[in-house]
Amino acid sequence: MKSKSDFTISTLATPMMIVFVLLAAGSSAWADDDTTTACTNRTLLGSYGFSIEGVGGLPPMFALNAIRGVAMGHFDGKGNYTQVDHVVAGGSPPPVEWTFGSGPYKVNPDCTGTLVINIPGSPFSPVKLHFVVVRQGKEIRTVVDSGSASTSIGIKVE
Repeated sequence: MKSKSDFTISTLATPMMIVFVLLAAGSSAWADDDTTTACTNRTLLGSYGFSIEGVGGLPPMFALNAIRGVAMGHFDGKGNYTQVDHVVAGGSPPPVEWTFGSGPYKVNPDCTGTLVINIPGSPFSPVKLHFVVVRQGKEIRTVVDSGSASTSIGIKVE
């Protein structure tokens, strides 16, 4: 038969053990919230569909025109980018249906980065962009540095 003191100890110990287990589980969940994963070039890996919009042109020959377009880009995870795009400027389609471009990219640990797109034969080449990587690499948001006020949003093709 158990003594009164054994009963009191077990009655108090069981709820306390439950509280400690819950606190330990909760603290590991909080620790996961505090950790951040640094981005690298490998964060951008695969194909992304981009929507492009803004204004651009080469003054003084061209007035600034509204730009709308789409692009299919591919990041190799090692700093190399290729794409095809179809950009309509001022309501006029491009001279060729799909324009090829390629160049280097660099992703910084804080998930910001740069991209240079070389487009053979284009007066707009090279196109220099800055970007941010969001949603753990599932999305990228870009802005063109000069020559236009164009932005794009790329969503990973799954």
